[in-house]
Order: sequence, then structure tokens, then C-alpha cells
Amino acid sequence: MPMAGNLLRLSLSTQPKLCFGNDAKLKVDRFDLLKRRCHRRFHFRPQSIPGLVLYNSLETRLKPEESSKLKDSSVLLDVNGMMCGGCVSRVKSVISSDERVESAVVNLLTETAAIKLKKEVMESDTVESVAESIAQRVSECGFTAKRRVSGLGIGENVRKWKEMSKKKDELLVKSRNRVAFAWTLVALCCGAHVSHFLHSLGIHIGHGSFLEILHNSYIKGGLALTALLGPGRDLLVDGLMAFKKGSPNMNSLVGFGSIAAFIISAVSLLDPGLEWDASFFDEPVMLLGFVLLGRSLEERARIRASSDMNELLSLISTQSRLMITSSDTDSSVDSVLCSDAICIEVPSDDIRVGDSVLVLPGETIPVDGKVFAGRSVVDESMLTGESLPVFKEKDLTVSAGTINWDGPLRIEATSTGSNSTISKIIRMVEDAQGQEAPVQRLADAIAGPFVYSIMTLSAATFAFWYYAGSHIFPDVLLNDIAGPYGDPLLLSLKLAVDVLVVSCPCALGLATPTAILVGTSLGARQGLLIRGADVLERLANVDHVAFDKTGTLTEGKPTVSSVASFTYDESEILQAAAAVERTATHPIAKAIVNKAELLTLTLPETRGQLVEPGFGTLAEVNGRLVAVGKLQWVSERFKIKASPSDLMNLEHAVTHRSSSASNYSKTVVYVGREGEGVIGAIGISDCLRFDAESTVSRLQQKGIKTILISGDREEAVATIAKTVGIEREFVNASVTPQQKSRVISTLQTAGHHIAMVGDGINDAPSLALADVGIALQTEAQETAASDAASIILLGNRLSQVVDALDLAQATMSKVYQNLSWAIAYNIVAIPIAAGVLLPQFDIAMTPSFSGGLMALSSIFVVTNSLLLRLHGSEKSRKSNPAKISQMPAGPS
Repeated sequence: MPMAGNLLRLSLSTQPKLCFGNDAKLKVDRFDLLKRRCHRRFHFRPQSIPGLVLYNSLETRLKPEESSKLKDSSVLLDVNGMMCGGCVSRVKSVISSDERVESAVVNLLTETAAIKLKKEVMESDTVESVAESIAQRVSECGFTAKRRVSGLGIGENVRKWKEMSKKKDELLVKSRNRVAFAWTLVALCCGAHVSHFLHSLGIHIGHGSFLEILHNSYIKGGLALTALLGPGRDLLVDGLMAFKKGSPNMNSLVGFGSIAAFIISAVSLLDPGLEWDASFFDEPVMLLGFVLLGRSLEERARIRASSDMNELLSLISTQSRLMITSSDTDSSVDSVLCSDAICIEVPSDDIRVGDSVLVLPGETIPVDGKVFAGRSVVDESMLTGESLPVFKEKDLTVSAGTINWDGPLRIEATSTGSNSTISKIIRMVEDAQGQEAPVQRLADAIAGPFVYSIMTLSAATFAFWYYAGSHIFPDVLLNDIAGPYGDPLLLSLKLAVDVLVVSCPCALGLATPTAILVGTSLGARQGLLIRGADVLERLANVDHVAFDKTGTLTEGKPTVSSVASFTYDESEILQAAAAVERTATHPIAKAIVNKAELLTLTLPETRGQLVEPGFGTLAEVNGRLVAVGKLQWVSERFKIKASPSDLMNLEHAVTHRSSSASNYSKTVVYVGREGEGVIGAIGISDCLRFDAESTVSRLQQKGIKTILISGDREEAVATIAKTVGIEREFVNASVTPQQKSRVISTLQTAGHHIAMVGDGINDAPSLALADVGIALQTEAQETAASDAASIILLGNRLSQVVDALDLAQATMSKVYQNLSWAIAYNIVAIPIAAGVLLPQFDIAMTPSFSGGLMALSSIFVVTNSLLLRLHGSEKSRKSNPAKISQMPAGPS
């Protein structure tokens, strides 16, 4: 992400090097000096980034007006009427031909078009007008397009989802009735042949008057006309209209084939002198029956493919129980219900940050928040993929969409509506499903001219067999397809129709989107938030995985294990360090502050805190600058330098006072003060994640190289690397954020595909640079790491890295299987339909058989994608025992 990638390139003015001595009289603002000194540590060329504001701790935010402009530069259209890859190509070409469009992605399965507008358009036209204009152009080409309004509230989104589900159910019912009608006509049309078939089996049934009527050619013609104007009417009209507007689709091919078959039969009936076989009336009836049956089964499979997304949407609670208490009530009371409290049912959109919400057992938590009172267990499996419920009590966070099981909870809302975790997940999954994988471009390149090519090939087939083939291979006229009298015109027409109806652009159009839809939805259910189809393709090709140490391989919950100083008490060192780190977000900073709070130390006021990611923190404490961080960085802040022997003794004292076990990471943080230099050191211990060793081992078993990149001292990094099993040659210690990026770049230059796993602001540049950035998310908070990452591990478990890799490989395997089938099917089926096997093997298809094959091809692609869901269920059975049986009894 550009913003994350530029975190280290903020434009701070550069000045000559400055040091601070005992009697230094600063005549300039010392915070300006701090900024200048920090900036020199980075080697990027200074540049300004429009729309960025510098906050404390180097937090970067977009200005509101810039944020809205960036947000509004993209448009989402709902496009109905797309039937195959050719339709997708047509819609994309219409949109891309607009000079105001920078890029466009069209998704057949979700029936959406994502459009990115050029920046200069935003200055002259409104997004609404541009979107309406593009939607109108698409509609004029035979599709129905309208802009989807984003930023709706929870209630409106859920209402639209329910309306869409209801509409799909109604379409399924209509489709089922149409199929029933069509196959009734097929049964009647073929009924006359049933008695002949039974006779051949030795089952003799008398020819009654009803069967005699069905033998009548005029009755067959009436049945065929009924099929065309009844169940096949919508299909034919759509195909003809699409052809008229210059965007022929699958329906066009089926429509032309059915109409051609009917016309041939009608001409043979009305002009007996041609001596054609009038029983050809069976073909359009059977063709439409097979096509409509296949379309119905395909639609059911497509709805099943999107059912995971529907389950995510169903997690959203549209109603909340707002709890209002009297102003006189003591807010510190820990009871869930106060005697004077009033609970009101309100729409979840009306809840504001800071409101109190009551959630009873069995209810879905409607907002993100913090538990204010109550104790319970919460099922978070739908967000994190973790099957066991999680215990919650006061001050612990909860997320919207999770289910409260045990006891009532009073929750203080921290984010609501479209800003809740579940809403963001749904938006990101929708965005991911709206993107296309690079491999899809192959299918798009084929599908675009596919329909025109098939129509041309059909005409060529007719011309060849009528003018040359039947003369070169006269024996082909003995085949049943040429009629009882071996008519070359009938043979040529039937083979031409076969070519039209056997081809299947639908399979090409559905090959990638169906697998991506199932894969991203399945990932969301497993706690893997994947930002796009291209991410899955890149992750499947990864051969190196790089890990950060603190907060990634370790739990990210460090504690202070020892304090040492030359002349000061431990409490004084902790007090100065905690004052500097009070507003910093790094886990080590939190550990120092927590230790100071545990010892009830009074922290002095600070001014101008400035964080240099990967190095340390500076601030003014009681009128003097204090630095906390790495030894070299702290030493360079001040003029007075401690002797190397003193520093070695200080480090020795800190490390030997710590009695942490071997599975702990030990980090030393130094404290320096203006006029004194380094005055002490703090030992930090962080426990290794329980799944770190197994995750590294599983990756190595897959043949993937594992790398450790950390800014911590070499001894601490080497200990962790040895514990988890990372080879010494792949360990990089004491590196700066830009050096981390350099390691990634070097591997990429060598032709490797890298995934970077991290969790902090200092990892953001590397996450953005890697082929795939993977961020662990803690307490449902957005960080610079999660903003820069391609995949977010919502479960905050390192083992999910392997889960994501397995899912990516399984999804791309389905994509390649689908594309291989779709391409191979057309390569094999179209020549056979054109009669390539007819001269030597006397094998030819009938139009109805060709239509059946075409329908089965699309069904295969969608069903094969659905098999990807077995990947998730199999994984769940292997790794997670039954949820109910392992559910904890809860707090007593």
C-alpha cells in the first residue's frame, strides 16, 4: 500500500548534526531538532506526501478530504444479464473504452464491475454522474447496469442482502418450473420413440391412439414451437437481443442452434419434396431441455458457492439493546444491570461510540466494544476460525458478529455500524471477490472473441460438408444424422448446429471466479482475511517466508525481567523510561509502562515524544531529553559516551538478573539522558508463541525456506532462531526497517517469491514490498502492518500462515483444473461436433446431445470449485475436536 510503503519517507527537514552536552544552551525548539536528528537515520530521499499529517509516534493519517477523494475514485456497478466469458469481455471493453476509466474488473459470478476512475476526472466531474454515464452505456449493450451505493448502514445492507436472497430463491423456483415444463415437452416429443425402444428390448406395448398422435409431424412441430415460445422464450430473446447489440453470448449460440433446428424441420414438413427427416423437430425440444436443466443446476451450484458469504452477512445483528442509566448512577459499578437502568431496542446503526449495550446469552454481539461488566464465554469461530469459545470479562474486547454463550454482558461500544470488524471483513471479502487473478486474463483473452469464432466455425462447418465433405467422404451420408435418404444439406445443417450448441464459453467464464469465490469465503470463515484473487495466486507460488521476531514468533506480550543502572535505583530508570514510552504502541514500550504501573510509580509529564521505528523513542522529561532504545542509537543522541567496559558490565548485569526459560526471547533496552549519556538498561523477556516451532517445521516440510529478520540484538535473535529451527544462514539480526526491506528486495532480485509475516509499524515497509504481506491482528485493531498486508490473520495464530498457504494452493489448483477442463473440453468437443470423426469412425453428435455436453461442462466447473469446501471441512475435522465437547465450564 503506498501509504504504508512511504512511512519512512515523511518529509522532515534536514539539518547539521547536533549533540547535547551538560551545559548546552538550546536557542531553537528542541523538538524540531529531534525530528531533524531522527530523519538522518533514514537513507531515503526526503519527499513530501500530499494528504499526510504527522502525529505523535509517527502515526500517519490521511486528511479527511484526501481520504474521501481516494475512496470516491472507484465505482462499483451491479451488472445483470452476463451469461458467459464473452459477456464479461464485452462489458469490460465497453467500460474500458470510456476515456475517464483508468482500469476495470468484471466478475461474472458476483455480477459486478469494479471501476477505477482517473484522478483528473475527480476534479471535473462527480462520481455519481460518471457512474450513471458508464452504467447507461453498459445497459445500451444489452445488460442491466446500475451503480451500487456504498457506505450504507447495517440495516440497509442486511435488507438488501435479504432482498437479493429472496430474489435468488424466486429465480430458482421459476427456473425449476421452466425445467419441469421443458422436460414435459421432451417426454411428449420422445414418447413415440419409447415404444420402439421397448420393442427392441422384447417388451411389447400396443400402439394406442395417443402414441399415434405423437408420431404426427405437425404435433411434433407444435411441441417444438411451444418449447421455443414457452420455457425457451427468455433464453432466445436474450440471445437475439445480445447479438443485435453486438455482444453475442451463450444464449445467442443456443438460440441460433434451436431456431436453425426448428427451421430445418419446418421446411422439411412444409416442403415434402425435399425428402428431409421431419423428426428433427425433436432436436430443438431436447436441446432446450438439456440447456435449461444444466442452467438450473449451474445456478444452484453458484448460489451454494456464495453461501459462505451469506453466512458472514447473517452474522450481522440489525438490532441492539441500548442500555441507558441515570446520571446519578456510579459509573464504576461492575453490575451488568443497574436498578435504574432502562433498555431500549434500537437499530444497530443508531448505536454510537461510548454507548452501553446489553447482550444476553445466545445473542449475537451487535457492535465492537469492550466488556464493561459481566463474565461469559464468546464464540469467535466465525471471525478467527478458532473452534473453542473465548472467556470474556471486564476490560476485554469483543467483536460484532460473535455469539455470547454463557452470561449477560454489558458492552461499551468502541466502533459501530460499517466500521465494525465484521462489516470490514465483509467489505474486504467482497472487494477480493471482485478482483481477478492474473491467470484469469488467459480465460478473458479466449472468451472475448469466442462466440464470434464459434459462429464463424459453424458457418465453415456447413460450407465444408455441403460443398466438399459429402463428396470427398460419400459414406458419411449413410449416417443417421443425414436422414433416411442421405441428404448432404441436412447433414451440413445438423453439424453446423452441433458446433453452435456444444461450445461452452460459460465454463471459461466461471473457471476462475467460482474457485476464487469459494476460496476467499472459506478463508474468511477460517479467520484469514485475503485482499484479492491476485494475492492467492502469489501466495501459492511463495518459496520463502520471512518472519519478524517480536510479536510474530514471540507472543508480543513482553514483560520487564530486570533493570540495571550505573548510579540510579531501578525505580528511577523505570520511571524515566515509562514516561518516554507512555504513548508509544510498540509491545516493548507497553511492557515498560505496565511494569511502572505495577510498581505504582508516578510518571512525570513529557513533551514532544518522537518515535523512530526500529530504533527507539525520544521525549523531554522534566526539562531534559531522555532516549529509550537500542544502545548505539541511544548513545548517538548525546555527547557524553559511556566506556565500552561499563556498557558490557551493564548488559551482563541485566541479562544475568533475568531467570527466563530458554523459550523466552531476551531483549535489552537502554536508557539515556541529556547531560549523562547512557544511565541504565532494562531487560525484556517475551515468550515464544506455542505454535511458532510447529509452523516453521510445517513450512520447511513443504520445501519453503524460512527466514528470521529482526531489529533485536544478535544473541536474542539467534536464541529464537535456534529454538524454532531456522538455519543460521537465514537469520538477520540488528537490522533497521529499511534493511529489512533490502533483505526482501535481494531475495526477489534472485528470482524468489517472498511472504513476509509481521505485526508492527516497523514491519509495514517490508510487508508492502514482499510478494505477499501477512499481518497478525491483535484485539481487532487496525495497524500500519494490517494496512500494508495482503492477508490478515484474524485469529492471531502463527499456524494460520500455513493454513493460508494451503488454502491458496488448493484454490489455485482448482482454478487450473477448471481452466484446463474448459479449454480441453472446447478443443476436443468442437472438432467432434464439426464431424472430424465422421468419415473414419462414423461418429457424429446430435444437437440435443451437444447441448447436454455443453450444460455438463459448466456444471463440472462449478461443482469442482465447490469441492474446495471439503478442504475446509477436512482441515476442521483434523485440527479441531467437537466444539461442544471441549467447551469450558466457564467461570464459577
